[in-house]
Amino acid sequence: MLLKKAMQSIRNAAIWIAVATALLLPLLLAVNSPLLQWREPVYITAGIAGVIAMSLLVLQPLLASGYLPGVNRLRSRQLHRVVGSTLVLMIIAHVAGLWITSPPDVIDALLFRSATSFSLWGVIAMWAIFSTATLAAVRKIAQFKPHIWKITHKTLAAIIVIGSVIHAILIDGTMESLSKYAICILLLGITFLAIANQDKKK
Repeated sequence: MLLKKAMQSIRNAAIWIAVATALLLPLLLAVNSPLLQWREPVYITAGIAGVIAMSLLVLQPLLASGYLPGVNRLRSRQLHRVVGSTLVLMIIAHVAGLWITSPPDVIDALLFRSATSFSLWGVIAMWAIFSTATLAAVRKIAQFKPHIWKITHKTLAAIIVIGSVIHAILIDGTMESLSKYAICILLLGITFLAIANQDKKK
């Protein structure tokens, strides 16, 4: 019995260490990127906000599905909402910083007329995030049926993740390459595993 508890504790600790590493390593590498040495503080802030947003996206399916050990279902849902709100703020900071740096580029991106394809995917993911946050805020008032909410939420989540991953991969900038690909693969895997497991529970 004691051995079983000890093994469970080790397993839980390993999961938390892996999650912390996955979330913090890309951020630490980005902060120390040589590509940021001569950039303006506003541009650096915008880029770092984008990296933080990617890390927060990894947390969302983990919290939504209750995968994190030691976090009960109720607490997990509460944290899911808090992280979602923080994610929205990071996206706003990301876009606002880029707007200050280069308003024409942001306008072109928002109007889907940018010459760079990464902008298109970034804007798609952004609007999907804002749509999710808005629907979550009015969910009780609008009295969405549970199955309608689940389908809508999962669809938007897939759009957010796919759009964010393509957006990140196409950009050669703030994020270090290997950690960027690693967090993108992790994000895709965890998100679609969470969606698949939710479907099995029906």
